[in-house]
Amino acid sequence: MEQFPVTLVILNGKGAENDTLRSAVEVLRGEGYTLHIRVTWEKGDAVRYVEEASRIGAATVVAGGGDGTINEVATALAKLAPENRPVLGILPLGTANDFATSVGIPQELDKALQLAIVGKGVAIDLVQVNESSFFINMATGGFGTRITTETPEKLKAALGGIAYFVHGLIRMDTLKPDTCEIRGEGFEWQGDALVIGIGNGRQAGGGQELCPQALINDGLLELRIFTGEELLPAIFNTLTRPDDSPNIIDGRSSWFEITAPHDITFNLDGEPLTGQKFRIDVRTNALSCRLPPNCPLLG
Repeated sequence: MEQFPVTLVILNGKGAENDTLRSAVEVLRGEGYTLHIRVTWEKGDAVRYVEEASRIGAATVVAGGGDGTINEVATALAKLAPENRPVLGILPLGTANDFATSVGIPQELDKALQLAIVGKGVAIDLVQVNESSFFINMATGGFGTRITTETPEKLKAALGGIAYFVHGLIRMDTLKPDTCEIRGEGFEWQGDALVIGIGNGRQAGGGQELCPQALINDGLLELRIFTGEELLPAIFNTLTRPDDSPNIIDGRSSWFEITAPHDITFNLDGEPLTGQKFRIDVRTNALSCRLPPNCPLLG
């Protein structure tokens, strides 16, 4: 009998009680696939499970959760020696699922699980921030970060991705620009930024396409800055005429350095990182990921 490669599935604890997913796992096991299921309860669990997957020679580690879970699993995989590194599969079980949605992972969990196990592995980039932080999708700074890090769990559960936008409107009084300086290859800007998006992927915050030209395998980052002193005019300019808004500045580079005279916070796939200086570098071909053949984020 043919032996199928081993898969280790890491589920965020919030998404573990899912009957559709349970059925999909049983079907694949019935077809002869070996699936080990692990559930995370606290930070650090995913790292241990990735190390376990490497020890048992798993061909694939499936990250089941939202962008934060995918980030944690991808970061742990990138830190393994290449010869012992399983391929990343993605199972969208989060609120926003920005990365999974933008790369074309099916929303149906049975189809997503099948793709995560038998899809073709493609080399993709990961992005390092300062010494030890990473993101696979996007780093966002400015008011969007405050919204995402402060949005109540109950609001997210009730409204999904739109919760970020609703909560942002509720908290308009807190939305003030960050004064900073941003440098990259052939790029230099300083001023007041309402929102900063640095994308390996294209969307964040529950479907907001901040970096519409980004590709996950081109060795480059897309930068988009929404500028301005006053939030509402800038937002309306941007929403009504995004192609020629005076409040948008774009850049592209394999690295960016951001400095500020005060603490600013970047949201790295859901994980906040606060400081006054950020060095952001692309790590090309850091991972292999099972993606659909028509993935729009591959160059």
